[in-house]
Amino acid sequence: MQYFSFTLINGLRVVFLPSFSHVNYCGFTVDVGTRDERMTEHGLAHFVEHNLFKGTRKRKSRHILNRMEAVGGELNAYTTKEETFLYSVCLAKDTERAIELLSDLVFNSQFPTSEIEKEREVVIDEINSYEDTPSDLIFDEFENLVFEGSEMGHNILGDAKSLETFTPEICHLFSKQFYRPDRMIFFINGNLKEKKVRRLVEKYMADIQSNNIIDIKRNIPKIIPSRNLSLDKDLHQNHIIVGCRICSTYDAQKMAIRVLNNILGGPGMTSRLNIELREKRGLVYTVESNLNFYTDCGIFNVYFGCDHNDREKCLYLTHRELKKLRNNKLTDSQFTSAIKQWKGQLGVVADQHENLALSMGKRFLRFNNYESLEETHRRINLLTAEQLLSAANEFFDENSLFSLTY
Repeated sequence: MQYFSFTLINGLRVVFLPSFSHVNYCGFTVDVGTRDERMTEHGLAHFVEHNLFKGTRKRKSRHILNRMEAVGGELNAYTTKEETFLYSVCLAKDTERAIELLSDLVFNSQFPTSEIEKEREVVIDEINSYEDTPSDLIFDEFENLVFEGSEMGHNILGDAKSLETFTPEICHLFSKQFYRPDRMIFFINGNLKEKKVRRLVEKYMADIQSNNIIDIKRNIPKIIPSRNLSLDKDLHQNHIIVGCRICSTYDAQKMAIRVLNNILGGPGMTSRLNIELREKRGLVYTVESNLNFYTDCGIFNVYFGCDHNDREKCLYLTHRELKKLRNNKLTDSQFTSAIKQWKGQLGVVADQHENLALSMGKRFLRFNNYESLEETHRRINLLTAEQLLSAANEFFDENSLFSLTY
């Protein structure tokens, strides 16, 4: 379906994609994340997101939690390195209830002291739980290795020491600085008319003032020499990540890298690493490769867990597969198969409405447009095997690879 977009006078951009579903998805994508914290504010973006649910000028915490659940809806939020998402899932008839509640949370949160004290303990427990899961923790530590000395390397959750310093005043200041209409998108994917969407958004958000209209600059992480780091965690198996810095979300080579990543260690059981490490040799249970594109940089990694005795063999096979991508252009049949598989995966993901709504909000934040699946497929069809080979040689160079071992 065709999407609609408009901008309120306060700078809030709105994107609406109609659907025939009886369930609607709506929420905010805010241009703020971990990398916007100062060195003394480690974990503040995530902490503020948690405390948006703890009280507004007209609601207490229990009223916030019950507002959507009373009608069978959901209220969710999460923080990344560069964005914060706050959204609701509900029946179409309850969309106005969701829009009113979301606008109240984003623009009127009060950060009551008693709630902050309780939530501080909740987040500290979340950090402790996370640190007990090396297969999750290693990804954050790897980003800190590649982006050493930069806010980009910060763990999203922060640490107990910094959390102890957060007060209602600090949370207020952070939200006032970043939770502004001109720094966010309101997205909605649902069974509504465009006219009604305009009326509801204007009713609850048009009068919000966008104060502090200042340009907030982000520091581009410095490029540092690659290195190998091994940490003794006294674990039953090794957890290992190999990877490197790549281009930003705006780079023309982004799509080629996404195809390469899918070939190497994407979600399919036929990815090259899964075939070599698991299917042929039974060395691992899990092996995957991942990408994160940011506004001025990006990161690629391969992760696997294996027996201590199999570590070197797994590393050798991983480097061998990366070398194949650098040295051998895909044959016509290999290239056609890779493109066909990736287009199919994108189609499956696009049919998951929650993912569709969230990705629509993020894309509009960064590109000020929404790209349909058909348009994405058209761009994919312009790729060539030569472009994949060029991208592999530029970004997967042996000398640029970092590694981290638990």
